[in-house]
Amino acid sequence: MYFSMITPRPGFERKAAHDWLGAAYREHQWLWRFFPSPAGTERDFLFRRRDADGLPRFYVVSQRTPAPDSDAWLVQCREYQPQVPTGARLSFDLRANPVVCRSDEDGSKRHDVVMDAKKRLLAERGLPNWEAWPSGRTTADGQPDPPPPLYDLVQAACAGWLTSRSESHGFALDESTVSVAAYQQHGGKRGQLRFSTVDLAGELIVTDAARFATTLASGIGRAKAFGCGLLLVRPAA
Repeated sequence: MYFSMITPRPGFERKAAHDWLGAAYREHQWLWRFFPSPAGTERDFLFRRRDADGLPRFYVVSQRTPAPDSDAWLVQCREYQPQVPTGARLSFDLRANPVVCRSDEDGSKRHDVVMDAKKRLLAERGLPNWEAWPSGRTTADGQPDPPPPLYDLVQAACAGWLTSRSESHGFALDESTVSVAAYQQHGGKRGQLRFSTVDLAGELIVTDAARFATTLASGIGRAKAFGCGLLLVRPAA
């Protein structure tokens, strides 16, 4: 396994910008250029884009070494065989696609966790939509019941999503350190919601070294083709 950083080569920034299309639905196709393979080959890499000084920077975990097909890009690559012991405390950074599965008469469907939380809160109050929830609403016994601020809703829903998956991925969150930022909905055709992303950061404690090693290699959650799921870690300060 390999960990790589792919950046525009100094002096070739303009050419690199011309090469790179930048859209979420095209980035994974563009990155395939660094992993030439026969048609039908399954994707065997995870990536995360983090811009620096207005230029794209890609962190990639892959089963193969990337091979640039243009002199506009610099690939820095090293072997990646992390051996993190149980009990280790790490800082983490994760871009995720937080979804939850709900079953109805039509079967099981995936829902964005923030939208799912909104729907649950509205159902509890018998309200048709968020706009129907006035800031001055009160409960039956006269207690204030305003709608929660969007930031608080996103924080609770997304942090809860990661917490619910932490054990199966070999770690426990220090929930007091978790921050949630950059929640964004990405539309598909005709304005329909295609997927959402959110950036989570904080500290975790490794509880199962073998499971955690698998997590570092295979990621967390869905939408991995769109730059989600790669868990970036370093020793906690």
